[in-house]
Amino acid sequence: MRKINSCLSDQDASLTLNQAQEKCFSAIKKNLSAEKVAIRSAFNRVIMQDIIAPINVPAHINSAMDGYALRKEDMLNNASFAVIATVYAGQYNDEKIKKNTCIRIMTGAVIPQNADIVIPQEFTTKAGEKIIIDNYIGGDNIRFAGEDLAKGSVVLKKGRLLNAADLGLLASLGIAEVSVWRKLRVAFLSTGDELRGLTESLKKGEIYDSNRYSLFGMLHNLNVEILDMGVVKDDYASLNSTFMQAAQCVDIVISTGGVSVGQADFVKQVLDNIGTVDFWKLAIKPGRPLTFGKINEAYFFGLPGNPVATMITFYQIVQPFIKKLMGQTQNIKPLLVNATSETDIFKSKGRVEFLRARFSDNDGELTVQKLSKQGSGVLSSMSYANCLIVLSENTESVKAGERVKIQPFYALI
Repeated sequence: MRKINSCLSDQDASLTLNQAQEKCFSAIKKNLSAEKVAIRSAFNRVIMQDIIAPINVPAHINSAMDGYALRKEDMLNNASFAVIATVYAGQYNDEKIKKNTCIRIMTGAVIPQNADIVIPQEFTTKAGEKIIIDNYIGGDNIRFAGEDLAKGSVVLKKGRLLNAADLGLLASLGIAEVSVWRKLRVAFLSTGDELRGLTESLKKGEIYDSNRYSLFGMLHNLNVEILDMGVVKDDYASLNSTFMQAAQCVDIVISTGGVSVGQADFVKQVLDNIGTVDFWKLAIKPGRPLTFGKINEAYFFGLPGNPVATMITFYQIVQPFIKKLMGQTQNIKPLLVNATSETDIFKSKGRVEFLRARFSDNDGELTVQKLSKQGSGVLSSMSYANCLIVLSENTESVKAGERVKIQPFYALI
């Protein structure tokens, strides 16, 4: 093992957030296996190969409006057209349009032979078996074959996380199954003699374990298979046994607590003997102490025990790693958008700070208000907040009215 700096050491020895993320990414050495699933089961899964359109969408030249199909040249000196047939979506009429005739057509129906324009019905007046066009100056209202998706084109690239629109797109191509990477398996646990389960009574100095429930929610949003290992006591033997058990059946093991340098912080000691440690100190606040490594073939993250620090380090470090490991190639890191700060903000230089805040949309202009309680143990502030203000290493102060970067919580999943 290489020497690991204490989380109490000088700031200069800490890794930046970007360095930590890249170190995690570079540690990925294995590929997941693939499986073919029905497209409904592929929702929120990552495709492992490009999707090629087997057909044109639309398959035929068709009408974009309910109206009347006719020839443009006949409109030059004529406004009255005889209606010779009607064609509905799903039907085809091979009758050829002759001079000063038209065919009643519905949206999606195949355009008749030699018709090159559809006049919307709103611009016509019926006169017996004829229609009269009322000063129409719009477009052709025709959708060409392959206009949406052309046969042979790449419609979805490998590494894409399939969303609701993607499922509809696949269905429009007649694709019933796709190949996706298998789901990641993630085990998580909390460490600490002071932690109690929700059905237990608290004694003086004890607290309920909240981190496992926050982790469950964040992992659930990533559509991984979850294994809850419970609360593990702060002793070497218990941690060693639990880590080894978890590493045998999952891809990632996540623990919270015990990653600092206290007398009862055994996580690093266990990993020294059964695994490897890459780093465990970051230039961020909250969430400075963090362990990353491996136990056999399972990746390991040791997150801080304070509830807010647990969530912050998960969103900034663990979640991007999970997305990368499960084959995702887009939207890996959290989204950053600009907003105007409503308050003055002060911080220390040399680290990235994540402040809980609430943003508002004022006619398209985002403003953000920093919450007053910013302690790493104040979990209620994470519940009330709807974003994080992200202040860079070089920022020392922000005045009210200045622009800042924020991470909206809805974009952190």
